[in-house]
Amino acid sequence: MSTETGKAPSGNFLLTSPTSCAAPRPDPEEPVRVVPLAIAGLLAAGLSWYVWTVHGQKFGALLIIGVFLGVALFHSRFGFTSAWRQLIAVGNGEGLRAHALLLGTAATLIALIFGTGSGLFGSSPEATAGPIGLPLFVGAAVFAIGMQLGGACASGTLFAVGSGQSTIVFTLGGFIIGSVLYTFAFPAFDGWPEVPGVLLSDHVGWFGSWAITIGLLVLIVVATRVVQARRVPPPLGAVPSAKGAARILRGSWPLLVGAVVLGVLAAAVVLVSGGIWGVTTAFALWGAKLLQLIGLHPETWEFWQQPKFAAMLESSVWTEKTTLTNVGIILGAAIAAAAAGAWKIRSEIPWRTAVAAVLGGVLMGIGARLAGGCNIGAYLGGISTGSLHGWLWGAFALGGTWVGLKLRPLFGLTNPRPADSVC
Repeated sequence: MSTETGKAPSGNFLLTSPTSCAAPRPDPEEPVRVVPLAIAGLLAAGLSWYVWTVHGQKFGALLIIGVFLGVALFHSRFGFTSAWRQLIAVGNGEGLRAHALLLGTAATLIALIFGTGSGLFGSSPEATAGPIGLPLFVGAAVFAIGMQLGGACASGTLFAVGSGQSTIVFTLGGFIIGSVLYTFAFPAFDGWPEVPGVLLSDHVGWFGSWAITIGLLVLIVVATRVVQARRVPPPLGAVPSAKGAARILRGSWPLLVGAVVLGVLAAAVVLVSGGIWGVTTAFALWGAKLLQLIGLHPETWEFWQQPKFAAMLESSVWTEKTTLTNVGIILGAAIAAAAAGAWKIRSEIPWRTAVAAVLGGVLMGIGARLAGGCNIGAYLGGISTGSLHGWLWGAFALGGTWVGLKLRPLFGLTNPRPADSVC
C-alpha cells in the first residue's frame, strides 16, 4: 500500500511499501474490440482442436495452458524486465516481490508433483540441475542487457506481440535472429568452462528443497522492503481496469493475483509435459525451420546435429513444448487485450526504438541459448525446481540490468527517476 509522505514509516517497513506519492487511479477500460477478440478466439479454439486431435492430448493441453498463460500475463501486466528496472533505478521492489510470490507458488506445487511422481498423459516429471559456469554467468547478464534494450523479457515479448504492441515485433524478430546466430556459431561457445549443477532435492529431499527456497524468497521480500523504505520510490503506474466481476474477464488483475495464477500454470506445464515451462528453444527452432523453407540447411550445423535437437528439427513444431505454449501465450494475450479494449497496432515507431528492440532481441536470443534458459526456463524454472543455477541466473541478470539501464538513454529510452510520479 502506498503512502503519500516522502518519508519511510518507522517501525513498520516490513508491512508497508512506502512510495513518494499515492498510486494513480486506473482509467476505465475502452470498449471490447470485437473483431480482434473473435479472430483470436477462433484461432485459439481451432488450433487447440487441431493439435489435440492430430498430435495428441498432451500437446493440445500444452497449447491450452499457453492460452491461459497469455491471458494471465496480459491481465496482470506481469513483468520481469520492468520489475528489475524499477528496483535498480529507483528502489521500487513491488515487482520483485511479485516474482517471489510466483516463484513460491510454483515451487510449492512443483515440489508436490516431483515428490509424488505425478504426471498426466503418460509424462514422468523429473527435475534436472542446470550447469554452473561461464556460459550461465555471461548468458544471464547478456540476456538482461537485451531485456532492457528490447523492452520485454521472453514471456513479455510473447504477450506484448499478442496484444498488438508493434515495437515488440522487432524484439521478437531480433530474438529469433539471435537464437539462430547462436546455433550457427555453436562451436565457438561450446566447451566454455562449467561444472555440473546442484539440485537441492538431491541433498535435502523435496521438503528440504522447498523449505530452503521459500526461506530465501522470504528474505528477498524483506530485503526489497528495506530498500524501498530507504529510497521511497515513485509508485507503479496504473493501467486501465474494469470494475467488479467484469475485472476477471476484462482485467486488469492485481499483480499478486497474476503471480499466483502464473505459478499454478507453470506447475501445470510440469504436470502435463514432465518438464519446466520454457520459451526460448522455440525461437531457435522457428528460425531454423524458416531457413529450411528458403532452401538453406541448418540441419548440417553442429548444434542441430545433436540428437535431441536433430529430432526436434525433423519433427512437427506442433509437438514441441515451447512452441505450443508460446503460440498459446500470443493467442491468449490477444484474447485478453481485445477483451480489455487494448488491442491496437501502432505504426509510428521511432527508429532508435526499433534499433534498440532488434538489438535487444538479438542479445536475448544469444544470452538465453548461452545460459541454457531465460527468465522463464532458467530463472523461474531453476528456482522453482530447487536448482542452484536459477538463483545464480537471477543474480547475474540483476547485474546485466544495471548495464542495460546505462545503455537505454543511447537509444532514446528513459529510466524511472526518483522525482517521477510513477515508475
